[in-house]
Amino acid sequence: MGVLRTAPAWWVAGLIFGGVVVALRYVLNERIGVLGGYSELVERASGRARSLGWKSFFLIGVVLGGLLYALLADRYNGGRRYGWLAHDFPHHAGLATGVGLTLAGLLIGFGAKTAGGCTSGNGFGGTTSGSRASFVATATFFATAVGASFLLRGLFG
Repeated sequence: MGVLRTAPAWWVAGLIFGGVVVALRYVLNERIGVLGGYSELVERASGRARSLGWKSFFLIGVVLGGLLYALLADRYNGGRRYGWLAHDFPHHAGLATGVGLTLAGLLIGFGAKTAGGCTSGNGFGGTTSGSRASFVATATFFATAVGASFLLRGLFG
């Protein structure tokens, strides 16, 4: 059994994340978002940038923090489980889940570039700044996710 027995309460995580959003705006006058970190990493890897900024380290921290939590919670088992999707593809769950999540990630990246920011950038940073475009983008992200989940559940559930 892992060190962490349960996830933190939603309101604890919400308060912490809200504090990070406010602190970033106050200290750096920046919006929170992961897409900027991904773009910085790609630019550095391709030689278009000489160094990494805070957004790259934010993205790396999100990934490493998620892995650390999964390891401490004893829930990581080689990526073979991902909610109901893994249960519906019991013999090929690892491959189906990996392919599905990779395709979803590519579509999210394309949509994020088109929308002028990722889901977290628009949802947390843009809406707290009062950006109408971010409200529309965030509503579109949520509507698409709900629609896709119903479609997948209808096809495979």
